[in-house]
Amino acid sequence: MSTARATTSAQPAAAPTSADRVRQVTVLVGAAVAIVGAAFGSGAFGGQAIQDAAGGALAADATPVAPDGPAFSIWSVIYLGLAVFAVYQAVPRQATDPRLRSVSWWVLASMLLNAAWIGVVQTGILPLSVVVIGVLVAVLAVILVRLVRTPPTSAVQTLVLDGTVGLYLGWASVATLANVAAALTDAGVGEGGLGATGWGVLVVAAGAVLAVAYALFAARRPVVAIGTGLAMAWGLGWIAYGRANGPLVDGTVAVAAGIAAGVALLAPVLTTLRARRG
Repeated sequence: MSTARATTSAQPAAAPTSADRVRQVTVLVGAAVAIVGAAFGSGAFGGQAIQDAAGGALAADATPVAPDGPAFSIWSVIYLGLAVFAVYQAVPRQATDPRLRSVSWWVLASMLLNAAWIGVVQTGILPLSVVVIGVLVAVLAVILVRLVRTPPTSAVQTLVLDGTVGLYLGWASVATLANVAAALTDAGVGEGGLGATGWGVLVVAAGAVLAVAYALFAARRPVVAIGTGLAMAWGLGWIAYGRANGPLVDGTVAVAAGIAAGVALLAPVLTTLRARRG
C-alpha cells in the first residue's frame, strides 16, 4: 500500500494544455489593454476626470454618500495589484495552477468591466453605469467564492491574488453604493420621507452590513477578507470625512459613515480570528 502511494506521489504534474497557454497570454495582454484604457478614460493622461463626467454627478460633493476626492487614490494600488497578477499568472510554471485556472478569466472580465464602466460614465449614461458596476461586483463576488473554496498554493499567490481581489471587491462595493445614489439624484428621484440625510445613513448602513457579510463568508481566507474590509473602511471613511468637511456637510451621515467604516475594519479581523481558533 505504501509503495503504491509513493508511486502515485512521484507522478509528474500534468503538462500545461494549449488552453492554459492561451489563457495566460490573453489575460496578460487583456489586462494591459484594460488598465491602460481605464487610465486614459479616467483622465490620468489628460481629458475629463471621472468626477467631472456626467455633469459632475460623481463628484465628491454630489450626494451625501460620495467619497471625498482622495479616496480614489486606492485605484493606484488596485491597478498595481492587477498588473502584478497579470504577470504572475503568465509565468510558465503557473499554467496548471488550479486556482489560477479557476479565476483568471474572471479577473480579466472584471478589468474589462471596469474599463467599460469608465467609458459609460464618460458618456453620461448613469443608469447604464449602475448596471455595469453591478455586474462588476457580481463578477468579483464569483472570484471571492472561488478563492474561498480553493486554498492558495503559495504565500506569493495569497498576496498577489487574494490581496488584490479583496481591495478591488471592497472598493467596488462602496463605489456601487455611491454610483446608485448619484444615478438616482441625477434622475431627480425624490428623497421620500427619509430626506437626504436619512437615505445617506441607510446607504452607509447597507455598506456596513455588506462588509460583515463578506467578512463572515471569507473568514477562512484572512488576506482576502481583511483586504475587502480595508477597502470598504477606506471608502466609507472618506464618505465620513467628506460629510464632516467641504461644501456638502452632513454631521449625521458623517457619524454613520464613520461607524460603518469601523465595522468594515473590525469585522474581518474578528471573523478570521474566530475561524482560526475553530
